[in-house]
Amino acid sequence: MALRSDQRPFFLAAGQGVREWVPLPHEVPLRPLQSTADVGTRWFRLNLWDVAAFLLIIGALTLVAHGSRETLVPIAVLETTPITLDPAALPEYALRTTLRMLAAIVASLVFTLVYATLAAKSRRAEMVLIPILDILQSVPVLGFLSFTVVGFMAMFPGQVVGIELASIFAIFTAQAWNMTFSFYQSLKTVPRDLEEAARSFRLSPWQKFWRLEVPFAMPGLVWNTMMSMSGGWFFVVASEAISVGSNTYALPGIGSYVALAIDQENLAAVGWAVLAMLVVILVYDQLLFRPLVAWAEKFRFEQSARSTGTRSWLLDAVSRTYALRRLLAPLGAVLRWTASRRLAPLRPRTMPVLVAAVNGRAVDVAWLALIATAVVYAAYQIVSYIGAELSLDEVGLTFVYGFYTLVRVVVLIVLATIVWVPIGVWIGLRPRVAEAIQPVAQFLAAFPANIAFPFFVVVIATYDLDANIWLSPLMILGTQWYILFNVIAGASAFPSDLKEAAASFHVGGWNWWRKVILPGVFPYYVTGALTASGGSWNAAIVAEVASWGDEKLHASGIGSYIADATAAGDYPRITLGIAVMCLYVILFNRLLWHPLFSFAARRLRLD
Repeated sequence: MALRSDQRPFFLAAGQGVREWVPLPHEVPLRPLQSTADVGTRWFRLNLWDVAAFLLIIGALTLVAHGSRETLVPIAVLETTPITLDPAALPEYALRTTLRMLAAIVASLVFTLVYATLAAKSRRAEMVLIPILDILQSVPVLGFLSFTVVGFMAMFPGQVVGIELASIFAIFTAQAWNMTFSFYQSLKTVPRDLEEAARSFRLSPWQKFWRLEVPFAMPGLVWNTMMSMSGGWFFVVASEAISVGSNTYALPGIGSYVALAIDQENLAAVGWAVLAMLVVILVYDQLLFRPLVAWAEKFRFEQSARSTGTRSWLLDAVSRTYALRRLLAPLGAVLRWTASRRLAPLRPRTMPVLVAAVNGRAVDVAWLALIATAVVYAAYQIVSYIGAELSLDEVGLTFVYGFYTLVRVVVLIVLATIVWVPIGVWIGLRPRVAEAIQPVAQFLAAFPANIAFPFFVVVIATYDLDANIWLSPLMILGTQWYILFNVIAGASAFPSDLKEAAASFHVGGWNWWRKVILPGVFPYYVTGALTASGGSWNAAIVAEVASWGDEKLHASGIGSYIADATAAGDYPRITLGIAVMCLYVILFNRLLWHPLFSFAARRLRLD
């Protein structure tokens, strides 16, 4: 028999390899017997919180059904109902844009769980998947649209749903890579003592994934999902105006509204669009992300509890419901049962021999040879396609443009790091401040660069400034928030016991930054800086070509090169520009960010 801290006797029972405290029979409280009728009455009991929750759910389902119905109409409807700048149309446009972004974020989450897990768990898959991810995050949204929209429209000929899927896919390409890098970073930095605990409890890979790795990654993943949702707004203008040959289809949405307002130089309409964005961001902050952040608090890795935490009125309201919680209880039970299944693969007697053979050096050599062959073949196809249309001088000029953009990216990332790392640490260590700043940061991250074009274009044209310099801030306008959000996530997840230890040893000043907090947030910063870097390359296609009415400004760079080629429908130059941009991004990431990432995973884990 063993005694707990409250000196009440318990049996120490062991079952299925997990020890648990079981109360003695005489300590189990007796409850009065209830009749079947009483039990049935309790199931159908409602309170005011249940009524409010059901109204909220029914309202959300109604809005989803209304927005989804509009995607099933013929394409001809888009031509007969053009985009209008009437503010009364903004609620409908905001609903359509929000549904596209939510669909894209769900697809991004599924992609993240599958892709990042394969990259983190398989060394050979990592050799291929991470470079591909570097390429994907650097390919501009217009680059994806140029080659995919025809396929989506062919799937649903004559229907708006094909264009809707192309738009959702474009938004997906602006959201998924950040979330994938975040989850990959978390899987690679799981503390070793937690890994040992999982082995001690003999968790299968399936159980370890859902009971250890996903919970450990959840705080960072939630913040990066929030950033990805906001980052989708940055490219919503490009994703809602779909061009196919000589035809351009403008889907109803805030992005199309902003594009039309900019084209007509209507500042009042731009202001209405900003207001609509602010309302939408506040709504999904309160109904989606604030509850997720508060829920993710319980997955923080620490040995001492925090005195304060993030609160969500929605979670508090759900906890006070009666019928809703009982209706959701079966779903929760199914999810817990699924996560607790071992699902261990069968291991025949020959398995050790097969594993040894698969892990052999010969297989590694063959795998590398296969990758090299695929790369050489892809390079040959690209060179053949480009060489048939373009000269070597054109290729050399493209590399020069890529270097100009590279310089802008490096300078902007350095400036963003100096500004946002201290601010992110300060916010992340103060839960109440983070709770207040969260919607503001989402709005700033969601602010499309296109809306800032009028100010930049007017100022540059009025004072005859150099567009190569003064258009550069537009590249980092939306991507700098990747650094801020990841640093906030790292500081929020920093264990309280380590902060208490630093305070006990009176570590302060620069030593506190150098030895305590910067090593703690460094893995998160690398993830944020890597995605901010890739996002800046992506944003170059929007930022290096700015217009306001008839006034157009160009900055020399690979982004303006691709934008001009896309506008002209010049596919050889589009291919060349994207290939050069991807080459720069891969080299930049391989030489800088991935060594830093490996250092963080190897030396700065919370063990």
